[in-house]
Amino acid sequence: MAKGINKKSINFRYNIITIFTYLIGIILIVQLFNLQIVHGAKYREESNTRLTRESTLEATRGKILDRSGNVLVSSSQKFNLELYKSKIDTNALNDSILKIIQVLEKYNVSYVDSFPIKIDPFEYTIADTNLSNWKSNNGIDENATAEEAFYKFKDKYKIQNTDISEIRKIIAIRYAIVQEGYSSTKSLTIAKDIPREAVAEFSEEGDEFPGINISVQPVRQYKQGTLASHILGYASKIGSEEYQKKKDEYNQNDIIGKTGIEAVFEKYLKGKNGTKQIDMAVDGTITAEVVEKEAVAGSNVVLTIDSQLQKIAEEALKDNIEKIKNGGFGKSYDAKGGSCVVMNVKTGEVLAMASYPDYNPQSFADGISNEEWKSYNENKSYPLLNKCIQSAYEPGSIFKMVTAMAGLESGNISLTEKINDTGVYKKYGAEWKCWYYTDYHRGHGYLNVIGAIEKSCNFFFYETADRMGIDTLDKYATYFGLGRKTGIELPSETAGTLASKDYVKSIKGSWNPGDTINAAIGQGYNKFTPLQMTKYISMIANGGNNVNVSIVKTIQNADGTEVSKDEINEYVKEKLGLTEENTENITLNKDYVNAVREGMKSVTSGESGTAYVRFKDFNIKVGGKTGSAEAGKDANGNDIVNAWFAAFAPYDDPEIAVVVMVENGGHGNYTAEAVRNIMA
Repeated sequence: MAKGINKKSINFRYNIITIFTYLIGIILIVQLFNLQIVHGAKYREESNTRLTRESTLEATRGKILDRSGNVLVSSSQKFNLELYKSKIDTNALNDSILKIIQVLEKYNVSYVDSFPIKIDPFEYTIADTNLSNWKSNNGIDENATAEEAFYKFKDKYKIQNTDISEIRKIIAIRYAIVQEGYSSTKSLTIAKDIPREAVAEFSEEGDEFPGINISVQPVRQYKQGTLASHILGYASKIGSEEYQKKKDEYNQNDIIGKTGIEAVFEKYLKGKNGTKQIDMAVDGTITAEVVEKEAVAGSNVVLTIDSQLQKIAEEALKDNIEKIKNGGFGKSYDAKGGSCVVMNVKTGEVLAMASYPDYNPQSFADGISNEEWKSYNENKSYPLLNKCIQSAYEPGSIFKMVTAMAGLESGNISLTEKINDTGVYKKYGAEWKCWYYTDYHRGHGYLNVIGAIEKSCNFFFYETADRMGIDTLDKYATYFGLGRKTGIELPSETAGTLASKDYVKSIKGSWNPGDTINAAIGQGYNKFTPLQMTKYISMIANGGNNVNVSIVKTIQNADGTEVSKDEINEYVKEKLGLTEENTENITLNKDYVNAVREGMKSVTSGESGTAYVRFKDFNIKVGGKTGSAEAGKDANGNDIVNAWFAAFAPYDDPEIAVVVMVENGGHGNYTAEAVRNIMA
């Protein structure tokens, strides 16, 4: 009996499930019939009258700020007028185009127009050599006049207007549509950088302009013109080759960092684009907009530079070069350009970095003209080159403090020993003259290390280097960071060259004793960047301690957090391909460092100092050193002498180091004035 009951129960449940399944099926069939047969025409009509496209929400590129938060580079918005294809007839399209142009002309906005026929009078604007091909490609008779061709296009585009000027305007846009193409998802840009008033009018009267869209394009703005141009670099539209390599991350119209901070920190500055869905009616009017993914603004890069000090440094450098050119110090020199670096001696932070001549990054951001590009590219003073880090020069006498420190630390000279400068150093069957002998036909006489630095005595340093040899000199030059990249967060830094046996071997040469003598005074194979020299002077100023050179203080993310210094350092190493270089850690004797610093103070405060005339009335105690480095001959056979001045201040508690170098500046004494003006 129990078995019978169970069988009946199972059959009942089966019947219930079967009935339920049939009911569901019937409901679905009825609903499908309702959708496809009863209301099918209605839904098809709605589907045919609705267009959907996806639009990119451009992320705002991050700002570049100075150490105090002053904006150096930012992004603004530029509005462009776009036209999408909509399902309106030809007459409506032509009427809409004319209305669009009338609004643009109201606000003096130019629009796309490559149609090669002008009116009043009718004539072709295309070169005769290309005219035949143009006619053939557009179905125009070979012998057709400009007027006949014009009316051919009027008929082709079914323009009913009678006013010739209006016809010409409509043809311009219709011609662009044919040449460039457009669809419901691909737009034709009619006008760029339209004013907000025009944007408002198009938006308020959108029904009058079917198919139009206002796109927002970020534009890079360099707030202070040429200021810090070699540091900041520039960002501009991505090139075609670049785009092919990075099209997974970039759109064809995106801007990308090309040089300087803009290039190195592209990853952080770029931000992340968002997306927006736009629904349009068949006539092109927008019916709905939905943000699918919010854009995330790029991070702000905060530099170590002080924008006010940067301006002072740039002006001082420029004025100094012009004064040298014009003979303001006596003899004139054809000074080509120069550079200047100001550094915090305790931290290695770059407070200012100037390279002259400079350039305007806004020109590149906006799309540089051929004429301006040519003027930069053909300028033999190389305005696009950051001479502070990309050019290496013989340092001349500002290298002598390295020789002094190496001689003292190695015990080859002492603080009390005096060496007699007879004017001419004779050894190895050759002669090397002290500059004093060349000018005055006599030597400096007996000098200790402090006096030798004060008077910049070549003879003293010849003898010091000859005693210790090149290997010892190299050891201390390397410790001061010479002949090695500083690791600054900027592209294309050169390491320069340090005079050494290894370097000469690398160029298939052999080292001679005379090479050591030349190296002692910063000549021969020695070539260093102004930034390297500033690091070295900073180490002298701070007591001999190493500093890590940097121009980036921090990176501020859009959410308010900051990128860690460790992350920045690792990113920069990878980005710039930097490798760790082993440098022997040397603890310098403070008495020796102080003696060298004392010699540098005598350069500016002692009456025999080579820069005394520039600092004798200065209200700040300064340690300094002049350098006049021979750098070959010019096209006319005249000597090229690069002028250096390196200094730190205040002397008793140093805060900054300043190095100025002027190409063919004649004498380091001249560049001392620029350093004084920066420190003032």
